[in-house]
Amino acid sequence: MYILYELLGLIIIIFSPFIILFRIIKGKEDPKRFKEKFGIYSNKNRISKPVWLHGASVGEILSIIPVVKKLEQDKKIKNILITSSTISSTLILSKYKFKKTIHYYFPLDINYFSNKFINYWNPKLAIFVESEIWPNMIKNLHYNKIPIILLNARITKKSYLRWKNFPKFSKNIFNKINLALPQNLETLNYLKKLGVKKIKTPGNLKYFGEKNLKKINLKFKKKFLNKKVWCAGSIHPGEELAIGNVHKKIKLKNKNILTIVIPRHINKSDKIINNLNKIGLNIVTHSSFKKINNNTDIYLVDTYGEASKFYELSYVSFLGGSLISHGGQNPLEPARLGNYILHGPNIDNFKEVYRMLEKFKISSKINNESMMKNIVLKKINYKQPNLIRNKLFSVGKRILNNNLLEIKKFI
Repeated sequence: MYILYELLGLIIIIFSPFIILFRIIKGKEDPKRFKEKFGIYSNKNRISKPVWLHGASVGEILSIIPVVKKLEQDKKIKNILITSSTISSTLILSKYKFKKTIHYYFPLDINYFSNKFINYWNPKLAIFVESEIWPNMIKNLHYNKIPIILLNARITKKSYLRWKNFPKFSKNIFNKINLALPQNLETLNYLKKLGVKKIKTPGNLKYFGEKNLKKINLKFKKKFLNKKVWCAGSIHPGEELAIGNVHKKIKLKNKNILTIVIPRHINKSDKIINNLNKIGLNIVTHSSFKKINNNTDIYLVDTYGEASKFYELSYVSFLGGSLISHGGQNPLEPARLGNYILHGPNIDNFKEVYRMLEKFKISSKINNESMMKNIVLKKINYKQPNLIRNKLFSVGKRILNNNLLEIKKFI
């Protein structure tokens, strides 16, 4: 199976010039740094024996920022390397002023490139985040006796069934992981079945958030000062119509309402805008820098990495991916920032997280637009966000420390 996997990789290499060019044109590839994905590096930032963490994109990188901050404070750790696969994750990392940490792109998972990466960086520890399972990289790390941790591991039923189709191949990969730290019980069970030998359950890192929030820029806050704000975050195409209809119903009772829509993928913004325009709503996009006026219905956030600023303006948020058959999106960021959470019926991806929020009485399932409207109207003036923040902070702090304790056993 490794041979077939390698052959597929070689086919990608043959077509890679065209793939890279296409991605550069689409803005999905960095024209100055794409060579890193082929193991070509400048010796300018070379570091020795780093602790290496790899997350695919924005969500995974944001989840490990608290871990990186703590590792930077450890005097035993001289260097930290973070890799990711997307431009958006690079933009997120650029906002943090780390002293020991550098970022590079993850190489293509071809045997030659993964070996080249390992030989160049020679990490003392490899930490993969959530669902990042790369057969050649894991095989070569194991061969070089470099410990492998799967941090905040997340295996869905869909991905488990894919791995199950190749039992010998998957077991030969998963049994090389030295320690898995799953974020939920479903993942724990799947990891056992896939052959991981050592598993511990310190909890989901995404519960953690800073207790003391950064003060929102006054100029930014002033822009929304005269509006009653609520958020619809991680919205997938198709869900915006329900959000738009709810906005219209709320506006009949509160003319000062402003709905902030944060798409899950900003490249789908145009489609969302077109659909909202069709039902007669006026939209201002964040990237346009236009002023909000009395006629503005929807403020659409079409930039990466700024969702938290808008959740801080709000007391109630709806989380998308839950009205369609997607399985829901993670509600912890707005909840940590003091928002009461609304969600649709499809939350299979985050069942345990939503159970915790329900236990704390800070979330509600909505089955129709009328329910959403009524709860938004009820919660939009809820001015005790610290109660929500404090509940989640105590849980998150304990989980972060438990994960760090397991990581440091390998350092």
